[in-house]
Amino acid sequence: MSTPPVAILGCGMMTGVGLTAEASCAAIRCALDNFQETRFIASGGEWITGSEVPLEEPWRGIAKLARLLAGPLRECLDLIPDVPPERLPLFLCVAEEDRPGRLEGLGDPLFVQACDLLGVRFHERSRVIAQGRVGGGVALHHASRLIYEEAVPHVIVAGVDSYLVGGTLRAYDERERLLTPDNSNGFIPGEAGAALLVGPPGAGRGLVCLGMGFAVERATIESEEPLRADGLTKSVGDALTAAGSTMADLDYRITDIAGEQYQFREAALATTRLLRDRREDLDIWHPADCIGEVGAAALPCMLGVTLQAAAKHYAPGPRALAHVGNDDGKRVAMVLAPQGSA
Repeated sequence: MSTPPVAILGCGMMTGVGLTAEASCAAIRCALDNFQETRFIASGGEWITGSEVPLEEPWRGIAKLARLLAGPLRECLDLIPDVPPERLPLFLCVAEEDRPGRLEGLGDPLFVQACDLLGVRFHERSRVIAQGRVGGGVALHHASRLIYEEAVPHVIVAGVDSYLVGGTLRAYDERERLLTPDNSNGFIPGEAGAALLVGPPGAGRGLVCLGMGFAVERATIESEEPLRADGLTKSVGDALTAAGSTMADLDYRITDIAGEQYQFREAALATTRLLRDRREDLDIWHPADCIGEVGAAALPCMLGVTLQAAAKHYAPGPRALAHVGNDDGKRVAMVLAPQGSA
């Protein structure tokens, strides 16, 4: 599906390493983490390591997610103080419906609690997108349609998620997906909230999403099929085509890789199949090294990091490739560049 370019004008973040976008991105740049033993025990008897957001009170469940979401939303709203929130559509990305241990209330209850904490109401076209890590890409596609087809000046795309839930940890521990002393091929569970202020490309500062690609991978992480990275290769290829670029034009990659070998192999295979010219290096960033696996918040966090890296001039170059994938095979990729350099 075609997605006209949109600009990411600002961001808000609340992660295990920072309660604002500025603090989170600074910590990620310095490769800091907040990995600590949680209150959960793995099947082998050891404490599970995780990345928990240090809030002022030990909130749990939907109440905690609402607070992880409210902070980043406030950061975005503060960027456009003259725009009433009721004129801003909000696309809220949450865990996919079949995610193990998924909390009840990830629709209207979460949305309403976050709004109540902020004391605001958002545009009636706001919606919840329950598609996990790829949800941010789906939300940006819908935001682009509103911006171009209905002349909506600004949209907020947000994501919030937590893997630090008993049912979720139990399921992934049973599948040997968690990083433990007995399993080096696993991820560290985390939690985060992030929000992006999105608008039409212009002359101002910000990051432009030049092209997007969507695909499905048949050889999923828990399937028996041999991995060829067909899904990621197609989504990245479509994003490059839409952006009028090739793999050789990219300066670095940023992904949702959280520690499992499958993700590293998939990214390497897709790059090998698409890169036609010799490159000495093509950096790959994975913020999960610092904040853990954060599910539906992963892509908004990644784009927030990319935005800060461009604004503060520490990115390896202007043009970046971002890609994420769900366990069920859904893949999203996008090509990004600072406004003015695209």
